[in-house]
Amino acid sequence: MAAVSLSGKNILLGVTGGVAAYKAAELCRLLRKAGADVRVGMTEAAKRFVTPLTFQSLSGKPVLTSIWEAADGDGMAHIRASREADLILVAPATAEFLAKLAHGRADDLLSTLCLARSVPLYVAPAMNQAMWSAAPTQRNLAQLHADGVRVLGPAAGEQACGETGPGRMLEPAELLAELLAGHVHGELAGRRVVVTAGPTFEPIDPVRGLTNRSSGKMGYAVASAAREAGAAVCLVSGPTCLAVPAGVRRVDVETAAQMRAAVLAELPADVFIAVAAVADYRVETAARQKLKKDASGLRLELTPTPDILAEVAARADAPFCVGFAAETENLIAHAEAKRQRKNVPLLVANLAQDTFGRDSAELVLLDAAGRHPLPRADKTVQARAIIRHIAAHLN
Repeated sequence: MAAVSLSGKNILLGVTGGVAAYKAAELCRLLRKAGADVRVGMTEAAKRFVTPLTFQSLSGKPVLTSIWEAADGDGMAHIRASREADLILVAPATAEFLAKLAHGRADDLLSTLCLARSVPLYVAPAMNQAMWSAAPTQRNLAQLHADGVRVLGPAAGEQACGETGPGRMLEPAELLAELLAGHVHGELAGRRVVVTAGPTFEPIDPVRGLTNRSSGKMGYAVASAAREAGAAVCLVSGPTCLAVPAGVRRVDVETAAQMRAAVLAELPADVFIAVAAVADYRVETAARQKLKKDASGLRLELTPTPDILAEVAARADAPFCVGFAAETENLIAHAEAKRQRKNVPLLVANLAQDTFGRDSAELVLLDAAGRHPLPRADKTVQARAIIRHIAAHLN
């Protein structure tokens, strides 16, 4: 892929009060090295971790720290800074600051800059793993996604507190790569992408059905990553409780047959990514009334559901097809056999017991060139790696 830079881009780098603030200094340096003009805004808490003088030295500009500064004459430096920027990146973004953004609070310089913006806003969360997983934080993130804020990370791993899990801020080089891919050129710009996600539900009677443990998190992360890469994305989703990723169009379905119809209605497309855990079987004839419990047991006649991925891959106008294989044993052998059987150029393999319902995953990408392992990481990070791999094939 051709080299790109941030030359001519004005970036407002926001720094909040977390241990990861020290990484923001390196990020500032990398942004400048990539050609960006950087202005830094800091919260009072951030100044306890890194001094404004450090960022002034790295950015070459005075650091914005207080909404009451009147150095610019009219006292509107906070408004002017947001108007001059091409994008705002808050790294690290603490749980407290994400809550401010989600609720529209503007009680300090940086939150006011973000609320007054008319440009894209990126946030790189950094917090303890329990804080990241807490219900209020997840509600705030869902609101930010709905508001169009682009969330970069976090990664999973060892944290400053000694605990391990999701919540680590992405490394400065990773954040730079995300800006280059998403804001500058978009690796899938101009492409149409269809993604399936979540489980399907095959009714047995009006209240019971056949389904599986898929949460839909990986499919939603893939759809979000494709959108970040510039694609027009349709997400065909089975039943989940997840918020629709910003900028993504969702079509809700329940059964495998409904999912097949929705996917075919979206073709032709450039890329089809079949992440959904589609039920392999359905009940031959679902009962119209609730079945009553019987001591003698219940026997169901099952019939195969349509193979959506194989059908799409066999079309004359087939898009670039990506399959997913969740296995419980012999991962590589079963996954490669599935890739060849369905005749798809790329298949993503994982062990179901290590992935279903979790926020992180360990994956292996299989294509004609061989195996490409992705060590365990947050599903958002993995989704972006998958999209980059797809873009490399397309380009």
